[in-house]
Amino acid sequence: MAQRASVLLVLDPLGELKAHKDSSVAIARALAVRGHRVFACTPAELAWREDRVQAYAAELTLRDDEHDWYTERERAWRALAHFDAVLMRKDPPFDVEYLTATLLLSRAQAQGARVFNDPQALRDHNEKLAILEFPALAPPTVVTCDVQQLRAFYARERDIVVKPLDGMGGRGVFRLREGDPNFNAIVEMLTQYGRRTIMAQRFLPAIAAGDKRVLLIAGEPVPYCLARIPQPGEARGNLAAGGTGRAQPLAEADWRIARAVGPVLAARGLLLVGLDVIGEHLTEINVTSPTCFVEITQQTGYDVAARFVDALERAMATPAAVAPYSA
Repeated sequence: MAQRASVLLVLDPLGELKAHKDSSVAIARALAVRGHRVFACTPAELAWREDRVQAYAAELTLRDDEHDWYTERERAWRALAHFDAVLMRKDPPFDVEYLTATLLLSRAQAQGARVFNDPQALRDHNEKLAILEFPALAPPTVVTCDVQQLRAFYARERDIVVKPLDGMGGRGVFRLREGDPNFNAIVEMLTQYGRRTIMAQRFLPAIAAGDKRVLLIAGEPVPYCLARIPQPGEARGNLAAGGTGRAQPLAEADWRIARAVGPVLAARGLLLVGLDVIGEHLTEINVTSPTCFVEITQQTGYDVAARFVDALERAMATPAAVAPYSA
C-alpha cells in the first residue's frame, strides 16, 4: 500500500505497555516506519455519539526508547470509519466491557470502518473453546461446570489440566495428578461450586519442551514459533508465569496444525491468530491480542511486525466485504 494510511489501535492504556516486549508496540513502530499515522485509544474511549461510533484517540509519535517510547498529540473524537484500519488489541479478560467494545466495533464496521480482527469473529472464537472445532488436533478435553463430569474425566485421564475459559497468561491454570488431595478444592473454586463452566484437558508431558506460540498472519504461519518453557516444577509455560521463551523453526506438527486451521480462521476475518501447541496438539486459539512478535524477531531476525504490516496493507488495499448489518 503506497499511500499513507491512518491506523487506530484499540488497546490497554499506553502507560501499562512494556515497550521492550509488547507486540502492539512493535506493530505501531512498524506502521510508523512506513510512514503511516498511528492513533491509540482504550475500549473505554469508544463511544456512540453524533450517530457514529467514535474514539477519543490520540495520534502517536513513536520512538525506539524502552521507557519514553511515545508522545501523544492531537487527542480528539474521531469516527472509526475515518481510519483506514482499526486494530482491536485489548488483552483479555473477555468480560462485559470487552463484549460491548466488540459490539460497538461491529456497528462501526457497518458504517464503513475496517476492523481487524473482525469483531464478530472475536465474539465467536473464545480462546479456549475455539479448539472444539478441531477435535482431531486437540488433546482429550471436557468443558463443563458439573463437578461429577470433571471427576469422571480426571479418573479416566489421571493427569489433567483445568482452567477457566476467560483467563490469560496462565492465570487459574492447575495441573491435577492422580490422587491429588486438592482436586475437590480446586474444582469447586474454579467452577464456583458448579455455577461456572471450565475446561479440563489431558496433561501433555511435551510441555517440558515448551508451550509453542505459532503465529498465523492472514492464514499463513510465521516460520518460527516461540516455545515457552516452564520453570522446573511448573506446569505452565506462559511467559507471564515465569516461562522462558525460545524461538525455533516450526516442527512438522506445527505446520500441519497451522495449515489445517489457518485458512478457516482467515476466511472469518481473523487477520492475526496465535495458536498454542504442545507437542502435536492444539490447546488454544488466541485471537484477541496475540503476542511473541518481539521475542521471535530478536532471536531469529525474522521481522514479524513487518510481515503483519505487509498483510494489513494488503487488507486495507482490498475492497471491504459487504457489512453484515446496514448502517
